[in-house]
Amino acid sequence: MKSYEVQIWEIAKRADRKARPWRVRWAVSGQRFEDMFRTKALAHSFRAELVQAANAGEPFDPATGRPVSEARTKNPTTWYAHSRAYVEMKWPRAAAKTRRSIVEALTSITVTLTRPTKRGRPTDALLREALYLYGLNPRRWSDEIPAEHAAALAWLETASLPVVELDSPAMVRRVLDSLCVRLDGKPAAASTVQRKRATFYKVLGYAVELGLIASNPVDRVQWTAPEVAQSIDRRVVVANPAQVATLLEAVKSFGRRADKVTAFFGCLYYAGMRPSEAADLRREDCDLAGRCADCGADFDDLAAVKPSRSCEHEKIEYRWGRLVLAGTSPRAGSHWTDDGGSHERRGLKHRGRAETRTVPIPPRLVELLCAHVESHGVGPDGRFFRGLHGGPLSESVYDRWWKLAREQALTESQIASPLVRRPYDLRHAAASLWLNAGVPPTEVARRLGHGVAVLLRVYANCIDGGDDTMNDKIGDALG
Repeated sequence: MKSYEVQIWEIAKRADRKARPWRVRWAVSGQRFEDMFRTKALAHSFRAELVQAANAGEPFDPATGRPVSEARTKNPTTWYAHSRAYVEMKWPRAAAKTRRSIVEALTSITVTLTRPTKRGRPTDALLREALYLYGLNPRRWSDEIPAEHAAALAWLETASLPVVELDSPAMVRRVLDSLCVRLDGKPAAASTVQRKRATFYKVLGYAVELGLIASNPVDRVQWTAPEVAQSIDRRVVVANPAQVATLLEAVKSFGRRADKVTAFFGCLYYAGMRPSEAADLRREDCDLAGRCADCGADFDDLAAVKPSRSCEHEKIEYRWGRLVLAGTSPRAGSHWTDDGGSHERRGLKHRGRAETRTVPIPPRLVELLCAHVESHGVGPDGRFFRGLHGGPLSESVYDRWWKLAREQALTESQIASPLVRRPYDLRHAAASLWLNAGVPPTEVARRLGHGVAVLLRVYANCIDGGDDTMNDKIGDALG
């Protein structure tokens, strides 16, 4: 906060003070302040500075009673130094992908908040690379930094603007506007702008907490972020079960390496799982039920069934099974995880570390998972889906097979459309299918791991039914 309501009184001498008898009193927004001096000349000098600042129209800080310019000279903390402090504070409790997201946003902002006239400025590309890899990554602060990156960070330490400079609305607007443009000059995605704006706001909030600035300056700027679409495009999720089955057959037709992810895609559609949840699916999490058509024996776990003396159990009728989801394995990159791996195993999204989510699965998915175990087995840790060399399943692997499957299974017009363009869209298609089948939203939300309000907002455009009835009512009203 700052104020222009300043009142300054004449100098007075207090007889009860021997060492510092000369007093200067003033008030800012009704809040009174005073300072004591050894000599009258020193008191006059201090009062003259206050009068000069007030006459020049300079705002005063109601918390300290001093001109804002004086507070700035006493608070030299730069934006770069404060950003490092914020990252260091957030790092221990943040997920790997959250760490990466914070650093990506702060890299863009920190490059913007530099002195334009500072000599020897490295290229923006080099500054971004140095910040992203070393400057804002606490895991690498003790590493030996390449010479060009070290030089870029050394320049940044002296060229970064003080945090107090952000008390200017013009400076805040400059940062916010910069977040709306990509490196190639094209408009940034609305979701990206909102994510980076949120990080900017939180970092400034931390500056308020540390006393570097009095209030969050973003609140004083009339700036609106681009709107982010809240609901799913209906064209994405209109894939019917027959089309999805054709796509899965196309994946399988590419050979054994591609077939390793056929059941993975099945988990996204038939169980509505997130890709990171399917990537972490373990053998012990599955109840794959079925019945032998020859002998009538019921099995709770088909993948563990072995032939008996009386029956080979060759004809199996698959039944509804169950998955107990306990964790996820999102890919964040080795720079951001604690163990240096590319993936980080965490609990379910929006849930506590030890919470689970039970999802019933149809016979078709039970069949896919049993076939996967028979053909490809599971990893030493029980994971169904693994990378080419046995490690975590990478997005680049299954994305490649999915693109090839769309090219083979869909028509040219469908390929050009948004129809299940990404593997994640299979989860959206599952939610749309369940809602249109009449499954209560509360149950759909539970199986997806959503809140009901979020579910209805996201999939509002994908619910069919009732159009004819509504059209009849409107037609009757019209005539």
